[in-house]
Amino acid sequence: MRRSVVAIGNFDGVHTGHQRLLETAVRHAHRLGTEREPLQVIVVTFWPHPMSVVAPEHAPLLLTSLPDRIDLLRRYGADEVRVVQFNREVAAWSPERFVETILGPLNPAIVVVGENFTFGYRAAGTPETMREIAAGHFDVDVIRLVSIDAERTCSSFIRGALAVGDVDAAARHLGRPFRVGGVVVVGDQRGRELGFPTANLPVAAGLATPADGVYAGWVRRADQPSAVRMPAAISVGVNPTFNGVERRVESYVLDRTDLELYGRDITVEFVRHLRGQVRFGSVDDLIAQMNKDVAATRVVLGVD
Repeated sequence: MRRSVVAIGNFDGVHTGHQRLLETAVRHAHRLGTEREPLQVIVVTFWPHPMSVVAPEHAPLLLTSLPDRIDLLRRYGADEVRVVQFNREVAAWSPERFVETILGPLNPAIVVVGENFTFGYRAAGTPETMREIAAGHFDVDVIRLVSIDAERTCSSFIRGALAVGDVDAAARHLGRPFRVGGVVVVGDQRGRELGFPTANLPVAAGLATPADGVYAGWVRRADQPSAVRMPAAISVGVNPTFNGVERRVESYVLDRTDLELYGRDITVEFVRHLRGQVRFGSVDDLIAQMNKDVAATRVVLGVD
């Protein structure tokens, strides 16, 4: 295999810290490659999340599905993405075996890692360990962690922001609005009856979702790459006014009652938290508040 530049990590969310790591890998590939022998940027990531294998009770909700992660990694510079199936056997590898098995076949000229990257049995391997193992075979470039607004960028911080509905902070650290996606399912049809038809997505098991509440954001048809994004008022929760039990993401696309999105794959982007989830005393009170939510969404998104 020709030489490569390898970036390795978990990359959940592909946040601004991950993006810096990928940018560095791309620069190395341009610097070290030639027109006759260009270097590919290969990203190595893990699935499922290592914590779900070594300590399932502490496994985090993920910021991205695996297909979404791969799509983002390619968008930010990966020529190829290698997914390592993480299991107890891989978790038990020594740092030396990890490097030999995972990195050796990729023939790296240089491996780029974050300063907090660990690998091997009980996370015994550090970037310095990798340098020692790789001596004479490849170089290791260690990237410092990113901070924004005095907060260290990491997937855990972004999960915490989403858990309290702070989609603004999540977006700053992600470098883009947080989004969820999936296939629109038939809901209770109440939104249509109330004059606010919604596209309903079940909350995916194992994936992070913003805290229950109402948000301003955007909806886009994922099955149409050229589709324009549409302004939407988005509700996350169980619809307590009607004693709902299933947690869903329900998006009302502003001024559109003609959309036929059932069975379509969509993405929903969260821009601003508007209010918490409320149980209303009457349908009229709910409709009045929904009109206020729509008005607030227009202001936030800057649409008429």
